[in-house]
Amino acid sequence: MNKKALVLLSGGLDSILATKMMLEQDIETEAVNFLTVFCTCTKKSSCQHEARRVADNFGVKLHVMNVTEEYLEIIKNPKHGYGKNMNPCIDCRIFMFKKAKELMGKIGASFIVTGEVLGERPMSQRKEAIGIIEKESGLQGLVLRPLSAKNFEPTVPEKEGIVNREAMLDITGRSRKPQIALAKSFGIEEYMCPAGGCLLTDQIFAKRIKDLIKHDEFNLENIKLLKVGRHFRNNGAKIIIGRDKEDNEKILNIAKEKDVIVKIKDVAGPVTLIRGDSSFNVIEFAAALTAGYTKEKGKTSLFAEYQTIPGGMLQTLNIRPMKISAEELNCAG
Repeated sequence: MNKKALVLLSGGLDSILATKMMLEQDIETEAVNFLTVFCTCTKKSSCQHEARRVADNFGVKLHVMNVTEEYLEIIKNPKHGYGKNMNPCIDCRIFMFKKAKELMGKIGASFIVTGEVLGERPMSQRKEAIGIIEKESGLQGLVLRPLSAKNFEPTVPEKEGIVNREAMLDITGRSRKPQIALAKSFGIEEYMCPAGGCLLTDQIFAKRIKDLIKHDEFNLENIKLLKVGRHFRNNGAKIIIGRDKEDNEKILNIAKEKDVIVKIKDVAGPVTLIRGDSSFNVIEFAAALTAGYTKEKGKTSLFAEYQTIPGGMLQTLNIRPMKISAEELNCAG
């Protein structure tokens, strides 16, 4: 066994600390980041990838793998089921560990390092779940968890003296106070996601995922819409209404061929996208709903403009503003 490790670096606090602890022991370290549309460990005000920033700061080579397309099938059919929402955490870890194992062989690393902490995640970081993950990924004894290592049997790199087990920690549970204190001791002041970040654990986002699966629309193009606006269904059509200027801009950028864009004429307010059935009844419903989210919603009559993408004729219709909750329409808002 050589003195080279592959760290799973999400860009969150735990993985940052695990990387730093390896570097403190002079372990040759490379990192891998698994990128999906469900990750939230990136600053909204910056397009910089958080794992990249961390890797650059530490002088560590980073391998970025966008695995979204492969991951979609796991979300639809997880062998080990879901957590509280649509998070297939055990299957997710097995999938990523298998990918890491392949990369480990390519770069000549001997073991894998993660920021996992015993008991931190209720589904995937129980001892039983951790054992299943290691067994099914073929990495038994080769996954070192520096923050929590003393709560487990020694790994192969610890047994062989590659890593000093005495310098490992015994953190458990969901509190991040020990990690925040450790970060301070290392002089690490900038970090995202001290509690991690995955949209699949969010209740509203999970409901939107279920809606796509139910309507056989679960693909990357439609998933991109789930992060934007208020969501409704009418006659099977997906209707998304912007909440603010940023949402409106995103909706216009995401709109694809045959989508319909709806706005209220001469009134500041939301942009609405219709995907699917674009019959007049659906457009009329979406327009009335859109008007219900403007400051003029108290009026008895407004004019809406709608247009099919790309370059369809701009048309107008007269509607009465309506506001109805997403719950009433049995769709995530």
